[in-house]
Parts: sequence; C-alpha cells; structure tokens
Amino acid sequence: MLKAERSSYRYRCRRGDQADLEKRIKEIAEARVRYGYRPIHVLLVREGWRVNGKRVCRLYRELGLQLHWKFQLIGLVANHVAGWVQSPL
Repeated sequence: MLKAERSSYRYRCRRGDQADLEKRIKEIAEARVRYGYRPIHVLLVREGWRVNGKRVCRLYRELGLQLHWKFQLIGLVANHVAGWVQSPL
C-alpha cells in the first residue's frame, strides 16, 4: 500500500476569482463596441493585467460578447435590382 497524501494525486484548480477581470473586459467592450477579444487583450496588457489571450477569449465568449457585423446592403440591393444576381436553378 502506498503512503501518499490524497492531495498529491488529485487535481486542484488554482484559478482564482476573475470577477475583476470580467468586469474590466465588459467595461472595455461597452466603451469600444468594435473591439474583439484580441484588441481587448492588448489593452488589458497595456493596463498592467497579467492575462493570457486564451483566457480573454474564453471570458469574452462566456460573457456573451461578440462583434456585430456591418453589412453593406446598398450594393446587394443595387445588384439585385439590376439583375446581376443569379437565381438558383
């Protein structure tokens, strides 16, 4: 029988509370709507946060943040009116 502590062979998550980081990511995302997780990561590093880009990406997704794409419907409508759009068979 091995004599080892139970804590030595069981995984313990070392991640601490990330409420401050989540709050700051939300603040940046609200102030800069066109920023994705990568520019937000750059801003956090410039502010002095020691955070990995993958963590910022994960938190960005968990907070339900995403970029809102702008479509240029004017060109699509003009092409459709002019008859340039091919219809499916």
